[in-house]
Amino acid sequence: MLTINNLQFTVNLFKSIVKSQLSIVVKRGFTQIELLLSMGLLMILIGTLTTVFGQILDVQLESKAISGVDQNGRYIFSRLAYDIQSADNIVLPENPGDTSNSLQISKDSVSYIYSLNNGNLILTTGIENDNINNESADISDLSFTRIGNGDENDTIQASFTITSKVKQAQGNNQKNFQTTLRRN
Repeated sequence: MLTINNLQFTVNLFKSIVKSQLSIVVKRGFTQIELLLSMGLLMILIGTLTTVFGQILDVQLESKAISGVDQNGRYIFSRLAYDIQSADNIVLPENPGDTSNSLQISKDSVSYIYSLNNGNLILTTGIENDNINNESADISDLSFTRIGNGDENDTIQASFTITSKVKQAQGNNQKNFQTTLRRN
């Protein structure tokens, strides 16, 4: 028989079971404060990692720009040195002490002309034009000065500036190059 006392006992028992189960669930879960704290810490971590990643990219771009400028300079010097050393004659600049913004030499009856065109160092041989620098750099302030008296050990002083096209926060990388090359 169901009496009020039995019904009240059953309800109290049900309440205590629900309450104990609910307390177990609440103890296993997170409170709102814990969730807010963990999300705040996660946002700080993400912000820090984003900043570090951006700095890594900036350093990589800077390294690429410096490397590109140096590679272009070394290649241009080695190409000029090879052509001048094997040249039969230096045509332009014509006289010792003369300075020109282009260099003309003859080698095996072929004329080689180094000159600037829109930031590119161009080598013209007959009907063919070749860019000496790559597309990641601009060449400017090209100058050739003839030193010597025109004998077989004639000397050319070459100078130019290379500016990287890679955009950086502190500006483009720029480097001045100068060397003296002798014809053998």
